Amino acid sequence: MGIKRYKPYTPGRRFMATPDFSEVTKKAPERTLVKPLNSKAGRNSLGRVTIRRRG
Repeated sequence: MGIKRYKPYTPGRRFMATPDFSEVTKKAPERTLVKPLNSKAGRNSLGRVTIRRRG
């Protein structure tokens, strides 16, 4: 398993490294296990805004 190094575009990223899971996991998730997130942004079934300050 490799290590992913980041380019230092901020001081905190200069020495940042995380494990690379490319050998362990597949690139795309299993389609049968994934459910879409339905975001309505404060709208009801008619599509009108019912909650303010949401999206």
